Amino acid sequence: MAKPQKRYVCQSCGSVSHRWQGQCADCSEWNTLVEEAGAVVTPFHAKHNLQGGGRTILMSGLDADVALPDRMATGIAELDRALGGGFVEASATLIGGDPGIGKSTLLLQAAAKMAVAGLSVAYVSGEEAADQVRLRARRLGLGSAPVQLASATSTRDILTTMSQGAPPALLIIDSIQTMHSDLIEGAPGTVSQVRASSQELIRFAKERGTAVVLVGHVTKDGSIAGPRVLEHMVDTVLSFEGERSHQYRILRAIKNRFGGTDEIGVFAMETGGLSEVANPSALFLTQRDEGVTGTTVFPALEGTRPVLVEIQALVVRLASGATPRRAVVGWDSGRLAMILAVLEARCGLSFSTCEVYLNVAGGYRVQDPAADLAVAAALVSALSERPVPVDAVAFGEVALSGEVRPVAHGALRLKEAGKLGFERALVPISMASEAGGLRLSGFRTLGQFVDHMLGRG
Repeated sequence: MAKPQKRYVCQSCGSVSHRWQGQCADCSEWNTLVEEAGAVVTPFHAKHNLQGGGRTILMSGLDADVALPDRMATGIAELDRALGGGFVEASATLIGGDPGIGKSTLLLQAAAKMAVAGLSVAYVSGEEAADQVRLRARRLGLGSAPVQLASATSTRDILTTMSQGAPPALLIIDSIQTMHSDLIEGAPGTVSQVRASSQELIRFAKERGTAVVLVGHVTKDGSIAGPRVLEHMVDTVLSFEGERSHQYRILRAIKNRFGGTDEIGVFAMETGGLSEVANPSALFLTQRDEGVTGTTVFPALEGTRPVLVEIQALVVRLASGATPRRAVVGWDSGRLAMILAVLEARCGLSFSTCEVYLNVAGGYRVQDPAADLAVAAALVSALSERPVPVDAVAFGEVALSGEVRPVAHGALRLKEAGKLGFERALVPISMASEAGGLRLSGFRTLGQFVDHMLGRG
């Protein structure tokens, strides 16, 4: 009888090696390879007939009638927005975030609202005792909600309990890294345990029609811990973002098989738990009664929601010979270097002897390439000490050639800016027809934009 082969599995990325080594060859993380028992390898022979022994699969056409999935509203509008309308029956949702960011608080609030609405909800905690969860619920004013609560880490015990009688409409597992399956060797949190426990829970969701929510830990770089295959197994992946020193939190949809991605929900952490922020644009804007150099308002787009954020830049001239610094918070540092290079090469501005600091106000992180023009406006304003008009917004993508290119959903961005009282917009020239009630200034190149900022024409 063949013996199981030893294998070493990376706890960061899930790659497999047949010998131990200090650094993972795939993700380059150190000391993440852990020995796990491998499966018996049966060699393949040509005499194996792959065309027989199976069962016939029923095929159907793309034009078959399909009913839209039923959704369960959580009672929290921002959470429903990120989910695409609420939890879907027989689906699996993975939510990740830094420790203490508010994942358990948000799910406990959603569970309580859904239970009060008449749905059966089960909350299983593998990190806290049941009394600890009860105390948190009382602090949040949810102590009387009819949520079924348990503290367990055995996947078999949880599924056996959930299978007795009618299954719950919603099952919350907090967290998947604490779950343990007796079908697999290894400690809880290892790649094999996370994968096996998740597979059993997802199978239960598909067979019994329960919406399962898995809480996941994150690594130091912000990605969800465990094997990457975990994100492929579930139907929806949500990321809870924010700085613990800031009051505001952003719930971002990274993957959604039943809705759009990049939708966000905005919350504020208060003493009574997480509260919804209905108008996030007003949240990320400071008081702008008078012009301040180095600041620009940018209408970002998150899914279908436009969010106005303030981009701040500071340029400090140094004495000759000193090495200038480049510091960025909330934006890509590589993209800042590109904008600075285009401003120097195409527009004749010199930043080589200046320290440059860039910040997105409110702890918000911008990933939209349309922010290029707004960043350029903030940099030119800080360098020339000429403020951008307080009633103007700016957006557009900047190419290495210096061309200002159009971006998607310009009318939606302009409409949001008009709702908040802005009257002017600095945009690519090809978008000058999408007024949205604002006075538009269109630019073909970044050089034309800089001349406009400096009053040259």
